[in-house]
Amino acid sequence: MSTTVEPSSERSAAEVNEEIRALWLRSGGTLSTEQREEYQRLVLEWAAALPQPVQAA
Repeated sequence: MSTTVEPSSERSAAEVNEEIRALWLRSGGTLSTEQREEYQRLVLEWAAALPQPVQAA
């Protein structure tokens, strides 16, 4: 069973992080090729969900 993760601004970084943790737990610490691809998508989604720093004027 494959779960396709689409980047979404609706999920918080914390929610995506929980999914990343669950993926590692399910894999037993060793990711298959398919799981690595899912992990990469999740990391990109996580990074996009992080709050953007405010630059001082």
